[in-house]
Amino acid sequence: MAKGKEEHEARVAALNTFGKDLARRAKSKCELCERGGEKLAIFEVPPVPRDPDPDRCLLLCGDCADQAADSRRFRSGEQWRFLVGQAWNENPMVQVMAVRLLRRLQKSQDWAREALEELFLDEEIENLINQGE
Repeated sequence: MAKGKEEHEARVAALNTFGKDLARRAKSKCELCERGGEKLAIFEVPPVPRDPDPDRCLLLCGDCADQAADSRRFRSGEQWRFLVGQAWNENPMVQVMAVRLLRRLQKSQDWAREALEELFLDEEIENLINQGE
């Protein structure tokens, strides 16, 4: 048990070293909803690589992180319309998470289904999206 805790703490410490670079990249805003003035946390985009990788991390507000992390607790609704624009983001991980969340929404939200139908995805991005679902 102690070994697992030590490994977790080491991973968190490694992720925290990315904080300044991620904040600079995100301009200190949530990389999904782009809200500023929120407490932000590092979110590793699944599937999580063995070694922490800043290119597989996003800086997210608490609400976006909670919703992205647990599909069972995901709350559908109009508040997610910003994902349509983020599905075209130049950051591959933002694009991956936006499309994953749009796919969760497509059954209950016509606008999400339409956005997915109009989206052209690079094969590499499509593979990343499917790996974590």
